[in-house]
This record gives sequence, C-alpha cells and structure tokens, in this order.
Amino acid sequence: MERPNYITPQGLQTLKDEKHQLWSVERSEVVKVVTWAAGNGDRSENADYQYGKRRLREIDRRVRFLTKRIEAAVVVNPEEQTNRDQIFFGAFVVYENDREEKVSIRIVGEDEVDSTNGLISWISPVARALMKARVGDLVTVKTPKGDDELEILEIRY
Repeated sequence: MERPNYITPQGLQTLKDEKHQLWSVERSEVVKVVTWAAGNGDRSENADYQYGKRRLREIDRRVRFLTKRIEAAVVVNPEEQTNRDQIFFGAFVVYENDREEKVSIRIVGEDEVDSTNGLISWISPVARALMKARVGDLVTVKTPKGDDELEILEIRY
C-alpha cells in the first residue's frame, strides 16, 4: 500500500505552477525550435533537433510525474491545526540537539523538502521522532552516528 501524499496548500500550488510553466510555456517554446530544426533537413546531425527532442521527452516525463503527484495529493492546512501544543504535519519546530545547536525546521510533504531551508519530510527520521511531542519534551532520533537527543524549544503553525 502506498503512503499518502500529504502536502501543504503552498506546496500543492508550487507543483501546479511548475506543471503549468513546463506545459504551457517551456514545452511550446521547445516545440517551435524542434519544428524549425526539423525543417532544416538532415535530423541525424542536427543538434537543435536532437536536443529539442530530448528536452521534450524530459518535459513530458516531468509533467506526467507532477500530474500523478497532484492527483494523489492530500492537502493538509497547518493553519487549521486545532491541537497547536503538539507537533504535527506543517509545524515549525525549534529544537536543540546533543551538541547544543538550535535547529529550526518545518515538517512538510515529500514534494516540498528543501533541507537548506529547513523543510523536512514528514516521513524523515527526525520528523517521525518529533511527531506528537510538546515543548520541553526530549525525543531520541536514531542516526548513523548513534542516537541524538532533541529537546523541543518551540512549536508554531
């Protein structure tokens, strides 16, 4: 059984925007180039034609993927969270680890992950350890380097 594709409203909009950009803007531009290149004769040595056809396949593949992800999306709006003193999907969390480093993260869907901006997947080990915890709780995360204890400092939605 496949797991749900939980996503925030902003994350869903990002997927829709990317799909629109690829399908309505970029693909039509590439089709123009391929059509022009095909009219130039020998396609076997025509770099514009070869690259254009490859790029069309990449765009089509990505659009199919995005369509499936959008259709399977289960939108969870963190602003509608009623239990705001516990960590659930969409929460902004500040915690301190064993090395006394303060870390700020937000728990989001798999399609929204961006570790450089602190967006982690709800299925990641850290997010799973944090789920249902409250401010002041200590949770343990198993890492390749061993167990890491995290103290919850702040929860926001």
